[in-house]
Amino acid sequence: MSMPRRVKIVEVGPRDGLQNENTKLDVETRVALIGRLRDCGLKTIEAGSFVNPAWVPQMANSGDVVKQLVTDKTATYPMLVPNLRGLDDAIASGAREIAVFAAASETFSQKNINCSVRQSIERFSEVIEKALAVDIKIRGYISCVMGCPYEGDIDPVAVADLARRLKDLGCYEISLGDTIGTGTPRQTRSLVEQVSADVAIDSLAVHFHDTYGQALANIYCALESGISVVDSSVAGLGGCPYAKGASGNVATEDVVYMLNGLGIDHGVDLDKLVETGRFICKLLQRPVMSKVNLAWA
Repeated sequence: MSMPRRVKIVEVGPRDGLQNENTKLDVETRVALIGRLRDCGLKTIEAGSFVNPAWVPQMANSGDVVKQLVTDKTATYPMLVPNLRGLDDAIASGAREIAVFAAASETFSQKNINCSVRQSIERFSEVIEKALAVDIKIRGYISCVMGCPYEGDIDPVAVADLARRLKDLGCYEISLGDTIGTGTPRQTRSLVEQVSADVAIDSLAVHFHDTYGQALANIYCALESGISVVDSSVAGLGGCPYAKGASGNVATEDVVYMLNGLGIDHGVDLDKLVETGRFICKLLQRPVMSKVNLAWA
């Protein structure tokens, strides 16, 4: 299969990135970061999540973030929603798109959201049904698609089954997440082949962490397999608290640089993106994890 001519980058830094950082940023700073990312040319930016702030204090007041973005029609701002209460908060804030997340690992599901995989699907079916009734789009996430910190390797068949169930419920796109960053290109190819037998390739995305330095290689392999949507985080923000040595999400700067080298269109200004990565890392008082950013003049 040939490489796609254009790739959509889903920027997850303001949600998946910031929620794993020690520093908690106020609403104004989070909105400023999102605005800078939008000005780089990114059209899909995760803006926050409606989870209990006692569990994820970095995402507190996400409703206030959304309220400052709802009038902007130049980009979409998915909000992570774990349950019906979170959906109600999303609706009240004016959110037009949400994301739900399930795990391919039973143990991870129990430890992360306190329910089985089957129970998580039942919970999300209610959320998705209510969201669709008010014209809110839903993106689905599957975590631990190639490895689990508790169970080890994950069967691609289980991932494919879960992806099909989320798609059938009404998710327009399913993002396959290598949560602990243990996947390799061979595993990536096998996973995409298995899942795309049940869910159309143009409804799939990939979400790689770079714990073992395999993220770009895995993305390249996914592109060769027909994937055209890639999740990434500016400056490599984030990480997985369950993964030993986790270094964070794949950096958006590094993805853009690779896509430039492949001649694949993406619509993102790399110079502005590098500046944005440095801006947020200075505020967080943490090093930039993007190799491209570090090397950029």
